[in-house]
Amino acid sequence: MVGGKKKTKICDKVSHEEDRISQLPEPLISEILFHLSTKDSVRTSALSTKWRYLWQSVPGLDLDPYASSNTNTIVSFVESFFDSHRDSWIRKLRLDLGYHHDKYDLMSWIDAATTRRIQHLDVHCFHDNKIPLSIYTCTTLVHLRLRWAVLTNPEFVSLPCLKIMHFENVSYPNETTLQKLISGSPVLEELILFSTMYPKGNVLQLRSDTLKRLDINEFIDVVIYAPLLQCLRAKMYSTKNFQIISSGFPAKLDIDFVNTGGRYQKKKVIEDILIDISRVRDLVISSNTWKEFFLYSKSRPLLQFRYISHLNARFYISDLEMLPTLLESCPKLESLILVMSSFNPS
Repeated sequence: MVGGKKKTKICDKVSHEEDRISQLPEPLISEILFHLSTKDSVRTSALSTKWRYLWQSVPGLDLDPYASSNTNTIVSFVESFFDSHRDSWIRKLRLDLGYHHDKYDLMSWIDAATTRRIQHLDVHCFHDNKIPLSIYTCTTLVHLRLRWAVLTNPEFVSLPCLKIMHFENVSYPNETTLQKLISGSPVLEELILFSTMYPKGNVLQLRSDTLKRLDINEFIDVVIYAPLLQCLRAKMYSTKNFQIISSGFPAKLDIDFVNTGGRYQKKKVIEDILIDISRVRDLVISSNTWKEFFLYSKSRPLLQFRYISHLNARFYISDLEMLPTLLESCPKLESLILVMSSFNPS
């Protein structure tokens, strides 16, 4: 056509990259989904027809009470998960029961997990949920985390693979229950005890030939025999809450005082802690703790921590005047991590 313009086709320059994840072998995709929450894993079913059922092969369940507002839906989902894994193993089970804990059959779910060779169990209960006896003889369990659970007193404990035990606000029927759990875990490497309801007036006798890391945030006293212990983290509320009787001493110490407003023998506590600090190479210390040491040492010779080579100090800006004294007390210091905060609750 005279005077007409030749139409040109404009190519779409946006390149669509190939979906390489979908081309991965299904076992590898299942491993990727294993590290997501169950809610996010199920969402991948909308990606394509190939992904529609892949989440069902994931050997783990990670649920919280807000995954659905309908408790019956959650119960049905959990039970169908166990049914689909009747003849296979389950690597991870994380359940946060929330306020609707009375709607769930926790004991049967944990029983089902132990018969399916569970490795990682993380349960957030709600005050009165008891843990079934099957958990004490689970031969495949590697990592056990319980929050607000009630333990029973087992006659026998055998946890041959358990390496990590993490208890928060857990209740024990008597002082021997926790000791049985520790002694029945021959490869235990990490133990975390946070505000557990341990019988008042009792001292926890902690004996482990394999324990490497210990975290106690407790109102109880712990006597520690752990010759391989490498790191001890302790939060003290009134008195020094630990005593190490094994010949060795952990290379790393992380300590913190918490001011509860009560009266206690500060001088004796400080002297005991200073002796412990003088034996470690790696120290993590808070501003409040160092302030107690700083005030204690004002009328005494300069404190000397001759073995400390690594220091991690958490200081409030208002307490920076104490930092030079701390550095002078560590003549062999090689590395320093200083965490500053402008807010001082005191």
